[in-house]
Amino acid sequence: MNKRTPLYDAHVAAGAKMVDFAGWDMPIHYGSQLEEHHIVRSDAGMFDVSHMRAVDVAGCDAQAWLRRLIANDVAKLTLPGKALYSCLLKEDSGVIDDLIVYFFSPTRYRIVVNAGTADKDLAWMLKQTEGFNVSVTGRPELAMIAVQGPSAREKFWAAFPETKAASEGLIVFQAAEWNDWLIARTGYTGEDGFEITLPAAAAPAAWVKLLAAGVAPIGLGARDTLRLEAGMNLYGQDMDETQNPLESGLTWTIDMKDAERDFIGKSALAARHPTRQFVGLILEDRGVLRSHQQVITKQGTGETTSGSFSPTLQRSIALARIPLGVNIGDEVEVEIRDKRLKAKVVKPNFVRHGKPQI
Repeated sequence: MNKRTPLYDAHVAAGAKMVDFAGWDMPIHYGSQLEEHHIVRSDAGMFDVSHMRAVDVAGCDAQAWLRRLIANDVAKLTLPGKALYSCLLKEDSGVIDDLIVYFFSPTRYRIVVNAGTADKDLAWMLKQTEGFNVSVTGRPELAMIAVQGPSAREKFWAAFPETKAASEGLIVFQAAEWNDWLIARTGYTGEDGFEITLPAAAAPAAWVKLLAAGVAPIGLGARDTLRLEAGMNLYGQDMDETQNPLESGLTWTIDMKDAERDFIGKSALAARHPTRQFVGLILEDRGVLRSHQQVITKQGTGETTSGSFSPTLQRSIALARIPLGVNIGDEVEVEIRDKRLKAKVVKPNFVRHGKPQI
């Protein structure tokens, strides 16, 4: 039997189409995936992301442990609540997961990991604590709601005016603790907004208040097209344990400036000589880009990793891993149903804050 979030009954009551996602019963849409996509780009929508896992890290060695654990360097974090995005790597530099780390002090952090990898991630983290004075605690009793869109923050404050003083001054990728909530100015859509972590028991009432403030429920279908337009990777499609971050558009999440810092996977990354690059594609012929379609270039073949129709651009778009030497603006071909269709190579960032970037 699949797991259910604290908001399952609310989804069913709203007429959501429920699907299996990483072993959870989750809403794919509430009637129209296309309409939900446009709501987030133009107004405000909310997502149940309670299937994701919060992990609290504490102890005098918390910072040293995290500097060893992940590819980015948490020593850069000095502002309370500030966050960074990074990868959890195997020794051979394969990507175990991508995650966000929030800093509260050098002895206290929070990590948020993906639903499908949560148990694996936590087991890996606990295995790496040997020799460190640090506690690592999964928090399955917490729920998460993401409120995204150009009107998201104002409508969130309309629902919860008492939180405005704590959250109004947040910069992007920073969080504030408010009572037993964590309010983070982060997201997965290319729009502004908040991701709220709160006790599971409080989630249904919070959902109702947000509905009353005019925040529309949005399913995982629109979440996927929104993140694809924003050029954001999805674990299991755009990277996994067989791929390294250098060929997955994630070089910016690696910090190798401190020669003294030896994080897991560093030596393997240093020895790698990438032969592929991570790009965006826009289909110029009629058709639909999907994952695992062959990309034919003058430098060799590659493969799409994620693909869909872009509701904002009204074009078919994809993320792809292709050979080095192909340049932005070049024309390539994508094999779709035994046909070779023309596509243009672009930077993997199609839409941000509702505006086309290509």
